[in-house]
Amino acid sequence: MSVSHVTSLVIFLPLLGAVVTLLLRSDAAIKWTALVSTTATFLLSIVLFSGFDSSISTATAPQLVDQFRWFSSVDVKYFVGIDGLNVLLVLLTTLLGPIVVLSSWNYISHSIRGYYALILILQTGVTGVFCSFDVILFYVFFELTLIPMYFVIGIWGGENRIYAAVKFVLYTLVGSLLLLAAILYLGYHAGDAVNAGVFTTDWYKLLAYGVPVGAQGWLFFLFALAFAIKVPLFPFHTWLPDAHVQAPTGGSVILAGVLLKMGTYGLVRFCLPFFPVAAQEYAMLFGVLAVIGIVYGALVSRVQPDAKKLVAYSSVSHLGFVVLGIFAFNSEAMQGAVIQMVNHGLSTGALFLILGMLYERRHTRLMSDYGGIARSVPVLSFFMVFSVLASAGLPGLNGFVGEFLILIGAFKSSAVGHPLLIGIATTGVILAAVYLLWMVYRVFFGPLTRDENREMKDLNLRELVLIAPLAVLMFVMGFAPNYFLKQTEPATTFLLETVSAKRAAALDAEEKKMVRGEDDNSESLSETVSLD
Repeated sequence: MSVSHVTSLVIFLPLLGAVVTLLLRSDAAIKWTALVSTTATFLLSIVLFSGFDSSISTATAPQLVDQFRWFSSVDVKYFVGIDGLNVLLVLLTTLLGPIVVLSSWNYISHSIRGYYALILILQTGVTGVFCSFDVILFYVFFELTLIPMYFVIGIWGGENRIYAAVKFVLYTLVGSLLLLAAILYLGYHAGDAVNAGVFTTDWYKLLAYGVPVGAQGWLFFLFALAFAIKVPLFPFHTWLPDAHVQAPTGGSVILAGVLLKMGTYGLVRFCLPFFPVAAQEYAMLFGVLAVIGIVYGALVSRVQPDAKKLVAYSSVSHLGFVVLGIFAFNSEAMQGAVIQMVNHGLSTGALFLILGMLYERRHTRLMSDYGGIARSVPVLSFFMVFSVLASAGLPGLNGFVGEFLILIGAFKSSAVGHPLLIGIATTGVILAAVYLLWMVYRVFFGPLTRDENREMKDLNLRELVLIAPLAVLMFVMGFAPNYFLKQTEPATTFLLETVSAKRAAALDAEEKKMVRGEDDNSESLSETVSLD
């Protein structure tokens, strides 16, 4: 096996596991097959990570590439690889795989074969999204994630699961269809310009194509809308709380941990380098929407009676920081945005896991049904407080690193760096501490008045195995972030340099075009005068 095939194995091993689970009859065999396949995928992703050299430039090609051409008539191919923008997201996806399987071990009690097969297919789709360097391939994986998530919510979700699943599909599908139209337009015009007239969706060839300034605005809008819905960015966020609340615990962990990151990743990977003029022109708009999302998500979280819905709205707030960092267009903010994608996946994934453990014990998500349970479940309470502090951005834990870099970079930015805007964004950190600590107090502290809460069991070994790796990573990424930042720095630097160079070239070409147009008009006028 050549090292290049490790990337494809990391993508498709869960899909192979899904096929095997569909052939099995025993529930125990299905569960263990899912656990083994996801664990093996995670171990392979560590091999992938160890083979990645962050010092090598991604200017011409990613690392650990696997590719072949699908069609002879058009330049659409299977093209996957690893660079600094996706390596940590791939690791996060594969880490959450076995955690989701273990979290569902006792929670899912019917249609077990279908559930685990869909979870494994979903992991293949998400990993494929992050690894794709062909835009059509990216689109195929992007759409592939829609189907299993729809069924996971619709079959194993709560009382309003059908409403939540349909809403999730409709929102995502609208954005995806517009994205496909933009991809086709871009592929044809890029093929004419840089690929000898052959339609192409190769990321590097599209990167070499200078999209005319006149076309950048609407193409950027179509790409960005699809990704803004997936983030979700205010005001496209309304599908998220319903999907989170109705999804089973495993579905919520995947949704918060990695599925939302496909939106922010798409903005970084495609919108900025392909349409640099439009991206900077609309940076302030996206900055304002991001800050509205930060404050709105925090304020709405504060008034939620349902703990799971509170954490769902917190994602709107936290991912607002990521979008703000992306459109700041400087190294600090971009580094913070990329690392904050991973940080959010760890801390919010942990919060959903713990809330799922509480729901298994008490079958309620209302904070008023708890209170004082730190006395009966001290270990679970410790991990909840730890995860809340990480999510709130306590210095020394992972959430602080990303938000600090984003705010510092945004303040220095010429694109979104208005002092009032950044000042309002900073209040989101304070508000996060308010609503998260308020939830912890209501659920875990105060008087222990309900008999059901006195008899609750603390974490068992399976649950401890679930939550401990996330807690360790939250501490390590907060206490020693430089190791992780070094993995992403060369890729983010290359991205920003590319955006700057392409923007300057596009504006220069537009200026020359305008000058030529003026010259042509002058000549035509002279000819008309002489004829008269």
